[in-house]
Amino acid sequence: MQAALPEGSGIREAMSTAADRSADERRWVERARQADASAFEQLYRANVDRVYGLCLRMTGERSEAEDCVQEAFIQAWNKLDKFRGDSSFGTWMHRVAVNVVLGRMRKSKREQDRIRAVSEVAPARETIADDGELRDLEQAINELPSGARHVFVLHAVYGYSHGETGDMLGIAEGTSKAQLSRARRLLTQQLDTERQ
Repeated sequence: MQAALPEGSGIREAMSTAADRSADERRWVERARQADASAFEQLYRANVDRVYGLCLRMTGERSEAEDCVQEAFIQAWNKLDKFRGDSSFGTWMHRVAVNVVLGRMRKSKREQDRIRAVSEVAPARETIADDGELRDLEQAINELPSGARHVFVLHAVYGYSHGETGDMLGIAEGTSKAQLSRARRLLTQQLDTERQ
């Protein structure tokens, strides 16, 4: 038997608000599946900030993140019939966005390899400290190798389990754990170096 929640406690209101959002989301998805653009716009508005944050953390570049967000929502619109509703639309959008980011990064890497093969020596990267100021954590995350950065963002920032992270990135759960350990070690080294 459940105990009644006291009026005005905030808990009841928060539960009610979450249930209302979930019901709204289900209605928007059903309407969007019937080509209702205004319903999809509501889904977009409810999720765009979180999807942008994920893309920004994975790419480390604002313009690239914006492109990924746009592409992710276009793919979501085109593949809305594949959304089963096993999870929230926001969770599904995270998976779509991760796939878009990884696809763009693979394509970008191939293009960079071709350019590198033709060009002369690439200019050296900037040093760790810029004008003597410490980098913030976001910049340190952006400088992680892509595998470690992706696992760190999905697991440590967004709270996905190692199993979910591995599924999204196409790697084993053990690899996800190893990459997270690597990311933490590298972040500690980078931030310790800056403090000296």
